[in-house]
Amino acid sequence: MSNGLRCVPTAIAVMVATANLANAQGKPSALIDPKTLPRVGTVDERFQSYNIEMVEVTGGRFWKPYDSQAKAEQSSGNQPAGMDASLYEYRPPIDLSNARLRKMATALGPAYLRVSGTWANTTWFQGSDETAPATPPAGFKAVLTGKEWKGVVDFSNAVGAKIVTSFAVSDGVRDAKGVWTPEQAKKLIDFTKSAGGSIAAAEFMNEPTFPQIGGTPKDYDAAAFARDVAVFRGFMKQASPETVILGPGGVMEGKTALPVQMKILKSEDILVATGPVFDGFSYHTYGSVSSRCGRPGMPGLGSAETALTEDWLKRGEESEEYYAGLRDRFMPGKPMWLTETGESACGGDRWASSFLDSFRYLNQLGALAKRGVQVHMHNTLAASDYGLLDEKTYEPRPNYWAALLWHRLMGATVLDAGSSPPPNLHVYAHCLAKRSGGVALLVINADREKGQSLELLAASERYTLTAPDLTGKRVLLNGAELKLGEGDALPELKGLGMEAGKAEFPPASITFLAVPGVKNAGCGK
Repeated sequence: MSNGLRCVPTAIAVMVATANLANAQGKPSALIDPKTLPRVGTVDERFQSYNIEMVEVTGGRFWKPYDSQAKAEQSSGNQPAGMDASLYEYRPPIDLSNARLRKMATALGPAYLRVSGTWANTTWFQGSDETAPATPPAGFKAVLTGKEWKGVVDFSNAVGAKIVTSFAVSDGVRDAKGVWTPEQAKKLIDFTKSAGGSIAAAEFMNEPTFPQIGGTPKDYDAAAFARDVAVFRGFMKQASPETVILGPGGVMEGKTALPVQMKILKSEDILVATGPVFDGFSYHTYGSVSSRCGRPGMPGLGSAETALTEDWLKRGEESEEYYAGLRDRFMPGKPMWLTETGESACGGDRWASSFLDSFRYLNQLGALAKRGVQVHMHNTLAASDYGLLDEKTYEPRPNYWAALLWHRLMGATVLDAGSSPPPNLHVYAHCLAKRSGGVALLVINADREKGQSLELLAASERYTLTAPDLTGKRVLLNGAELKLGEGDALPELKGLGMEAGKAEFPPASITFLAVPGVKNAGCGK
């Protein structure tokens, strides 16, 4: 198929015509000259990354998918303390040798693979291939075997993902005075090295802002955290000096609405107590909690009806602004890592696995890259409703296709696309990946009813994502459905040639524009 406008498929021609009609009486198009867009910074080459929860590796009770037919269990198992057992479902250990899983992950590489989560705080590392004991040792809730962790190391090497993790902090790793000891952490680090891997970055624990849910001793406070993290830092600088120490790793602060029963240990108090002991500032962000953990009438909850509103789409930026303020006060100049994020906490809402969430996902990637966040780790790769892949089949969900296009087109150098597009139109720019001098634009039209337009002063290759049903899982690229081929082959992601001039964007659409020949000075020659 030619890349010329003459050969635009009928589906795209209809969408463009619809957008033209919608814009006929609208305001003049905003103008973008890709050649002159200024460089504003860079992100890590592994900026777009993902989580595989520790509970997936060990097997255990994680957030139950909404469409699951499994009978609700009332036993607590290894779920976080104080939570409703019916919200969870047992999963056997994930098979990280699965060929499809590896192929899908490899296509997103290089990346970071974070193996952590609340469950990691209370997991005992056995460090051998022996059968796991039926009951974890005292002070722990789960067992990680050497075979399971070797699977993580092998997976990371196979798919081009560097490991990020955290360590156990429960009663089982504490001395008689309640102080954290590094025995378990040393065991994990030594085993990782012997298995041919390394730990690129680590947080002391997962989400210290919710210590009791996370399995710490009762009445754990900022002073206790500071005492423990001092031991942790000293240990890490001896045992694994190449590992980037991240912290504090807070979540659900700022404007985010919390369930009333959740008490928080503030990141600000943690930073006052610890001082500047971290190499990088880490935090987590979710727009809200999902309907699993929320209650009717709780302020701030998302819905399919509000998922394309400015209020919902900007929540990632608002969270970053809050945590960046703390970084600037306590750790000025240190890089920002978003080590866990997704549509909503507690496994995601019902539409987290649909095309509707791709708007939030890509808008958050674009906005946070522009704000200087270095790493963005989606939760999860393949578990519960917010996974990039279906957890049973490992088939791509809409956010996977969005992630793949970002990976293929948006390079590590961030440009300024301007700040005055029409309402509901979000525009981001990076240097084009692997094509010197080129520019890539991400244009998100979050208006469900109206088409939008930009005046683009260069020819481009167009990649437009749409869906016949915003809350469905079918995604169309330039009018053709994206799906795996024979042998799990990824489809060819082919752009359509567009002449310079007015570019039209249909209602509720996401478009990448590759502009390879403009020779933007910030992107090389």
